[in-house]
Amino acid sequence: MASSFLLLLLIFLSVYSFILLSKSQKTSKPNRFVLQLQKDPKTKLFKVPFVVDLNGRLLWVTCEKSYRSSIYHAPRCRSTQCSRADSHYCHICSTRDGPGCHNNTCGVMSMNPVTGLTAMSELAQDVLSIQSTQGSNPGPMVRVPQFLFTCAPSLLLQRGLPSTVQGVAGLGHSPISLPTQLASHFGSAGFAPTFALCLAPKGVMFFGDSPYYMLPNYYMEVISIKINDKDVLIDTALLSINKQGVGGTKLSTINPYTILHHPIFKAVTQFFSKELSAIPQVKPVAPFGACFNSKSFKNRRVGPGHVMWRIYGANSLVEAAPGVSCLAFVDGGMKNNGASIIIGAYQMENNLVQFDMARSRLGFNSSLLFYKTSCNNFNFTVIP
Repeated sequence: MASSFLLLLLIFLSVYSFILLSKSQKTSKPNRFVLQLQKDPKTKLFKVPFVVDLNGRLLWVTCEKSYRSSIYHAPRCRSTQCSRADSHYCHICSTRDGPGCHNNTCGVMSMNPVTGLTAMSELAQDVLSIQSTQGSNPGPMVRVPQFLFTCAPSLLLQRGLPSTVQGVAGLGHSPISLPTQLASHFGSAGFAPTFALCLAPKGVMFFGDSPYYMLPNYYMEVISIKINDKDVLIDTALLSINKQGVGGTKLSTINPYTILHHPIFKAVTQFFSKELSAIPQVKPVAPFGACFNSKSFKNRRVGPGHVMWRIYGANSLVEAAPGVSCLAFVDGGMKNNGASIIIGAYQMENNLVQFDMARSRLGFNSSLLFYKTSCNNFNFTVIP
């Protein structure tokens, strides 16, 4: 049950009396929130406890069994809430009325970001409770009334997602994503439409309070790739988005490792292997294409990126098998219907990455490991 989760407590997943604040209690207007991220060891996905989808449009949750709330509301067809959610479909349900199943309500498509499976869902409205912070420790839980999400069918959970999650939290640049709604509700309190990810096995995510140009849905402009300060020869046309929306570089928390369009992947792996010619190569371990003898890396510093976003050894190599270290980039194949480069979660681990949604800008640092800290080190001890 969601009542066991320490950080993100959704009223519609919990025992109502457990987390609903008294009406007589004053609701503060903080300008920053915090959630603890956990990396699922099997799927490599990050959860809060919902799976975090950097490019997701909304928060969806399965309401069929564990939903408990007396203030759940399903907005009617053609209502203001429907317009905000970009819903143009009137939801019809043939079974008994309940959360996720009402007639003449807003129908919104929810998606499993791993499998791509979609399902028509009911737009829902309830109260969200989220942990505030002053930056160094968690603070009081704060209510977000009239929070919009979707009640999705449980079939969306059947493949690709961790067995412990109950939905997906979308962080995309869309009207009802989690960061957009937080900014809308707390904007008068100086809440900035910004959030930051610090990925690690026990990482952290902040909302509130940014600077490399970003397009909507978290694309970033990459103009070159360097290895050991040497240019990798690639077709730079692949780094730009064409008129069909193909190409460019996207960030993703759903893809565990960075995916490169095949010509880029081939150029990077060959160049990387050449730079490490003194390191014995071994048979590649799927899904990687270039693997090396781990014992030979002693006292060597390696990393494919040395321009603006520096990717050092901890984020460029992964221990794929005992004694085998592989370049943590995956061949995306020749068919390119989307981004040419998808920067995966492994490359973002222990890098503080901040998304300024208002100005469409991206801020990031080099690995926190060089500062003798990591994304695991936020102090989640609550100070009353």
